[in-house]
Amino acid sequence: MAHHLGLPRNDGDGIIGRRLEYTYANGWRYELYVKNATTVDYRIHSGMVGGRWVKDQTIDLVTLTDGVYKISWNEPTGTSVCLTLVPARRISHGVIFFPRWVEEHPERTVLFQNDHLPRMRAYRDQGPTYPIHVVSEFADITVIENVGRDNEDVIACAPDALPTR
Repeated sequence: MAHHLGLPRNDGDGIIGRRLEYTYANGWRYELYVKNATTVDYRIHSGMVGGRWVKDQTIDLVTLTDGVYKISWNEPTGTSVCLTLVPARRISHGVIFFPRWVEEHPERTVLFQNDHLPRMRAYRDQGPTYPIHVVSEFADITVIENVGRDNEDVIACAPDALPTR
């Protein structure tokens, strides 16, 4: 990829292999594992779709500037996410674009999505899609740990199956 305007390379090395837990200002708690340059796994501990978990979500990852990363993706549900991470400052900002059907029936997505991909796509195609429910929130990153690339054990169960800490 060409470098424009003297910006850093888009390699994401400072975020790949990291597991982060963060809590949005609205109280929603998420966990994200940046498995590699093109994939994340995540678990949603609380919020509108608390209990949902996903492995092998394809992403677009760029380094905006030193230590600032943007990760974007579109889910089989039709939900789109754009997440900016600033690990050194322990902050992030996320914008989640929920299709109308997810806002109306969030419980349909609270499962291990990988086992239900055809159903998620059918719900997406059935809709309704509009109006989009946009959630734009800052978050405090409470945990950052380097667990290495492509570690299938990082996100391996539902949030409610985790041992209590």
